[in-house]
Amino acid sequence: MLICILLLGIPAIAQQDYQQFYSESLRNMNTGMYVLGSWAILNMTTGIYGMTTREGSSKYFYQMNLFWNTVNLGIAGFALYNNLTSDASLLSDQQVLDKHFKSEKLFLINAGLDVLYMAGGAFMVHKSKSSVKRPELLKGYGNSIILQGGFLLVFDAAMYFIQHAHSNQFLENLQISLAPQAIQLTYRF
Repeated sequence: MLICILLLGIPAIAQQDYQQFYSESLRNMNTGMYVLGSWAILNMTTGIYGMTTREGSSKYFYQMNLFWNTVNLGIAGFALYNNLTSDASLLSDQQVLDKHFKSEKLFLINAGLDVLYMAGGAFMVHKSKSSVKRPELLKGYGNSIILQGGFLLVFDAAMYFIQHAHSNQFLENLQISLAPQAIQLTYRF
């Protein structure tokens, strides 16, 4: 019980360090969302052009790029809006860490989903070879999903490793020392 009471004083000592950590975390996230949004705009633009000027499976490839990246642009826009309008100073140190580690886990889970997207795209391409109804659609959509899944796998893995390295650096520099008469929280620069 005494340790819990003493630990309540720690957040005030290191508040600035946690806020700086979270600001850098948000900066990393925002940079990632700008990359995702730029990828989406590029794919939507080429998607519109390609689906109106191409035929066959190429038309469907560009069409799926447009559809897929409409969602990507929405995700990037929503995340940027939330990040840019949130007030990190209202968060406790624990909430700062929780939000950061939640984003790390989300990127890791998304990387796993990206592999499934690519597998689904490969399955569609495989099925296009024996399909009688819409082989061009299956091939075009499948190739697009493989491309988009591949990009997202690289993106999500890179974002995970960037955020993970950021938290590791912060936690390595954060030390809590217990002594018989005091608790000390130290952050090394």
